Amino acid sequence: MTSTKVSFGNLQGETLAGILEIPAGTVRGYAVFAHCFTCSKNTLAATWISRALADQGIAVLRFDFTGLGESQGDFSSTNFSSNLQDILAAAHYLQQHHAAPSILIGHSLGGAAVLAVAQQLPGVKAVVTIAAPATAAHIRHLFSDSYRELQQQSSVLVNLGGRNFTIRRQFIDDLEQYNTVEHIQSLDKALLVFHSPVDDTVSIDEAGRIYSAARHPKSFVSLDHADHLLTNPDDSHYVAQVLSAWASRYLPDERVVQQHDNSASPELEPGSVLVRELDKKFTREVWTQHHRYISDEPISMGGADLGMNPYELLLAALGCCTSMTLRMYANHKQLALQDIQVKLQHGRIHAEDCADCDKQAPMIDVITRDILLVGDLQEAQRQRLLEIANQCPVHRTLQNKMQIKTSLTDSI
Repeated sequence: MTSTKVSFGNLQGETLAGILEIPAGTVRGYAVFAHCFTCSKNTLAATWISRALADQGIAVLRFDFTGLGESQGDFSSTNFSSNLQDILAAAHYLQQHHAAPSILIGHSLGGAAVLAVAQQLPGVKAVVTIAAPATAAHIRHLFSDSYRELQQQSSVLVNLGGRNFTIRRQFIDDLEQYNTVEHIQSLDKALLVFHSPVDDTVSIDEAGRIYSAARHPKSFVSLDHADHLLTNPDDSHYVAQVLSAWASRYLPDERVVQQHDNSASPELEPGSVLVRELDKKFTREVWTQHHRYISDEPISMGGADLGMNPYELLLAALGCCTSMTLRMYANHKQLALQDIQVKLQHGRIHAEDCADCDKQAPMIDVITRDILLVGDLQEAQRQRLLEIANQCPVHRTLQNKMQIKTSLTDSI
């Protein structure tokens, strides 16, 4: 599993901060996690559940709502409607850089938010709520002591969870728009509701309202003695395990890996390489007859940095072949070669001696290869090993004239 920091813009052009948890193996689907009211992406529940889901093959984007955590913006200028727009922005980011999310997960008020926004995301097949109220208006009780003040003032300072927040009247007014369960009745998505019967922040009666309003397929899982924030890691891991198993039938079949077959590896003849998409950007799954690895581009180039980029793979091929060839020769000649290290870099330089240069000086590719030979070797032996390095098969292939024949096919 890889945790990668990401950022994306909201409707106001402010930058929201997120963390994308990506599985080490095949990505079965993508999910967006919406955290609880005034919390952040780094809450224990959000972190534990996201990482546990990544271990199950589900990539999860958890992010800070506007004005919270590491995200830009003024929290006092936000409301429930802006939270919904933030979720849409997170989903759009995944669709642009990886794949559209198949699952929405919301904790507490984040659960009410994913219920309210799910219909605007046609790619979402499943919605999960954890300790969530049925409607956003439920949280008005948090401001009961300040509600009268808000009728006289434009904003008040409230203490929530031991922290002070400025709340404006528009926040309370906005909640009135989300005071019915009609959107749950027409959800048209698979629904899983987690709730604890001893939750003293959001009553389990709210879970009953959600479940009663929703149409099938729907499921309810009791979290027994869990508290509202799931501060016990066992509770968070339990949620992730159940969620992953439940969601498996709703994950999209658009993953190229699953389109070919559900087996662990494709059938390939010796010497063949198969490259498959793992997202809609640069992450690729590379198969040989007996092995699998990931190729990608760095984050600075728009990738997820989950593996070597294509040029690094090229350098790795030359470096491995060089090292293997030197070892075979040294063993055959019984040389005192204790260790071999090969460092390579790729670049482009001006071909100053080009015979037919145009106005712009042409560029040629150059690979720099530095070889460290460790052992009690004579200078003549070291020079001979340098000659052998230049004779490795991949070196000769790269320097030969090569033809690449490409054709389209109906099947692989």
